[in-house]
Amino acid sequence: MPKQPLVEPFLDPDTETFSYVVYDHEGGHAAVIDPVLDYDPKAGQTSTEGAQRLVDFVREKQLTVDWIFETHAHADHLSAAPFVREQVGGELAIGDQIVQVQEIFRKIFNFEKEFLPDGSQFDKLFAEGETFTFGELEGEVIYTPGHTPADMAWRIGDAIFVGDTLFMPDRGTARCDFPGGDARRMYRSVKKLLEFPDEYRMFMCHDYPGEERDHQCETTVGAQRKGNIHVGEGKSEDEFVQLREERDATLGMPRLILPSVQLNVRAGQFPPAEDNGTRYFKIPINTLSGCGKP
Repeated sequence: MPKQPLVEPFLDPDTETFSYVVYDHEGGHAAVIDPVLDYDPKAGQTSTEGAQRLVDFVREKQLTVDWIFETHAHADHLSAAPFVREQVGGELAIGDQIVQVQEIFRKIFNFEKEFLPDGSQFDKLFAEGETFTFGELEGEVIYTPGHTPADMAWRIGDAIFVGDTLFMPDRGTARCDFPGGDARRMYRSVKKLLEFPDEYRMFMCHDYPGEERDHQCETTVGAQRKGNIHVGEGKSEDEFVQLREERDATLGMPRLILPSVQLNVRAGQFPPAEDNGTRYFKIPINTLSGCGKP
């Protein structure tokens, strides 16, 4: 059994997103996963109030941050990775297939010619099966396409950070109708994750409990394998694809998809300022459709 990391979750209630500080011990080494930048779409204003909670925790525990991991280029919240890196350090890493997503959205938003869809905006691009260490912890990279073509899960010790591939067992899986998404690939990605031992912990990026229960972020491989309503025991690939595609066809766009993807494919950096000194997000007309909450 690999070493169990200590995991501190942080919920952003506005986007129902969980971020994490993962570390070996107080005074030791840490990684930050999927930090969130506060954004008010009505005013076009950003804030680092939520991300500051992660920074304060890191400083309180006297941790050295080695990595900031993104599970994918999120479409429902803006990344605070640059702020976290500025405050407490760490290399910003994502899966190497981010280049596919950058190319898709470079065209949709007609990015400036200087933007290169080569992943160079990040400090490190990880490939499937690569390993890494920080402090006393070891981890590996698991390629999990389906929600987008570039999703990655990060296994650190006995903890797997699944991004948007899986939700809590009673909420199933993430949508697959974003550009480059594919329900059949999603099913196979999930099955890959469910090959880990039952007792391995799984940490979600999102939870959408409604009024039925409180937000939860942690479950186990065994609980997912047995009880996930979309891909649990007995669910075939064809059944999942039909269920997922029918459900996706009913969904609307995520509230923050337009600013989120423009920022997140740039590794959390804002678009360059225009000649008046102001930075802008673009709104493409009649270009995106049908991309919504799971």
